[in-house]
Formats: sequence, C-alpha cells, structure tokens
Amino acid sequence: MPTALIADDEPHLAAHLGEQLRKLWPELQLLPVARNGVEAAEHIAALQPDLAFLDIKMPGLSGLEVAQGIEGETRVVFVTAFDEFAVKAFEQEALDYVLKPVSAQRLAQTIERVQRALAEAHPAGDGDARLASALQRLLPGAASGTAPRLRYVRASQGELTHQIDVAEVLYFRADDKYTCVQTAAGEHLIRTPIAELAAQLDPEQFWQVHRSTLINLRFVAGTRRDELSRLFVRLHGHPAELPVSRAYVHLFKAM
Repeated sequence: MPTALIADDEPHLAAHLGEQLRKLWPELQLLPVARNGVEAAEHIAALQPDLAFLDIKMPGLSGLEVAQGIEGETRVVFVTAFDEFAVKAFEQEALDYVLKPVSAQRLAQTIERVQRALAEAHPAGDGDARLASALQRLLPGAASGTAPRLRYVRASQGELTHQIDVAEVLYFRADDKYTCVQTAAGEHLIRTPIAELAAQLDPEQFWQVHRSTLINLRFVAGTRRDELSRLFVRLHGHPAELPVSRAYVHLFKAM
C-alpha cells in the first residue's frame, strides 16, 4: 500500500487536500500531517513515504529546501499558490505540482502521473535529476547566481535521525564513508562529502582547516602550537583539539 505525507502549515488546506486524496486514491495511506518544513524533513527521513505533498512556503524550511534534503526515493509533489516563476520551472522540468486551492481535476492528473512513476522499476533516476535541476534554479539565491546556504542537515545517531541547525554544529569531519557532525549534544553522521558541505556552508561562519575538517568560527576558543610548530584549534564545548593543515594556518594569523 503506497504511503503519502502532506506538509502544510495551514491546517484547513492540509485537511482539504487529504479529503481529496482519499476520494481519488482510496488505496493511498495518509501519514500524520507535518505542520512545518522541519517536521516534514524529519517525517520523510524517518518514515520514507512513497509520496510527499510539500507546501512551498512553510516555517522552518520551505518545501523546496525539504525536497533538496530528501535522500530516499520519496517522490515530491509541490503545492503552491500561483507563482509564475515557480510554475514555469516545474513545467519545464516535468515536475509534479498542484496549485492552491487544489482542484479535484488537477489532482487526478497528478495522481495518474505519480502512479505511473511508482509502478516503474526505478522510480528515482531521471526524476531526481529533474528535481535537482529545478531546485538549483528555484532555491533562494538561484536568480542572482548566489548558491543557497545550507541551514540544516539531517544526521543519524544510532537508529535515530535528527534535524540539526548548522549554527549549532561545532565542526564537520570526514570519517571513512561518512562525515561526522559534532555538536555540543554529541556526534552524528551524514553521507555528504566535506567538499560538498564547504560549497554549501557560509564561508564567513565555517572555515576549512584541514582537507577533512570544517569548523564553526562561532565556537573557536583559541589555538595552540606544539614543539614542532604544528597548529591546533580549540573549540568551546569540545575537549579535543583539531589539527590545522599548513595550507590553512594563514587563516589564524589575525587571532
């Protein structure tokens, strides 16, 4: 039985969409509604629904930002008030979207398209590429050519998945197949490579100090040189020192 998540901060609109889906697709199992973008990201990561109806404008994270962070095979349908730029991008990339207020006729067309996609042997593939292409142009900063800054990461800790504000991250460190996300609360794991993170994080807040390490300047407590003149950086709330590669030592000359 296919499953779907509705994410919308307007309860009456979420309820209306849910009613329409029950009538048009009785076999679809609806999960509890996510009331904001952060909840939506957490529910998608934990429940891996087949389908997610994401309102574009939500508190915490926008529907576009939630879609950007999906790592599984959840197919996305954007729900939006009329926005000529967004709709044009969706149509160009053949993505699924419905306009508010959601009409039964338009929703039926989307359901048919989604059902065909879910019946394919590999439902992700080209769809993921199209989604990534559209998001690259639709996310904040795309119009000006400025890359959007990463605000949250979804990281694992044991069997749990956490939504972490990057402002609370002490440092990121590459470790074998994963990247460690260190916060005051402990260590979490993500699969995003350091180079990819460096391109998405604010360079005024995060410095690369080693080929495997990015630190949050907000938590820098000081530096130390050992007897071999190697530089180490100390962070508030973390007992261990982090080594600084020669290529990045110059960053600390003003400290």
